[in-house]
Amino acid sequence: MIRNMKNIAIFASGGGSNARKIIEHFEKSDLGRVALVVSNKKDAGVLDIAHAHQIPTHLIGRADFYESKKILSILDEHRIDLIVLAGFLWLVPTYLIGAYPKRIVNIHPALLPLFGGKGMYGAHVHTAVKAAGAKESGITIHFANEHYDAGDIIFQTTCALTEEDTPETIARKVLALEHEHFPKVVEGLLQGW
Repeated sequence: MIRNMKNIAIFASGGGSNARKIIEHFEKSDLGRVALVVSNKKDAGVLDIAHAHQIPTHLIGRADFYESKKILSILDEHRIDLIVLAGFLWLVPTYLIGAYPKRIVNIHPALLPLFGGKGMYGAHVHTAVKAAGAKESGITIHFANEHYDAGDIIFQTTCALTEEDTPETIARKVLALEHEHFPKVVEGLLQGW
């Protein structure tokens, strides 16, 4: 029996290490595949990863994203079923959330609701975790909504921290969790459809 293959779009603003893990995870899958990579930065490393894997890309500008709905036609053209935010730093507009209800997934490098919200991404998060003297950190995978880091939580996992940890060592621990779990959680969502 042939499954109905689901098409994934990855939205990313940076280097794309999570995107790479997701792309590689689904390369041999009959459940889903990465069919499009969207970025808001023309020099984002994620675009090179997409090209290396022969995945179509789309560069989006702020005006197109917030003042028009052009991205919907791009997503429709690629028959996208699920949007995965993998280090995409712009707030998703309401029209896009409405078009993909419970089908836009984000990853955050901390245990929400702690250390989330506007401006809390990347090194900013790990610096705040260290400054708070937290004994653990981790990742949160959640559905996106119209607020930063406020959608329903799908999955969380933790890593222990010590007093010797720096923001940089915290970042490495958290990234290892992201790489291990994000592709599996995406796969689990597709299996549930």
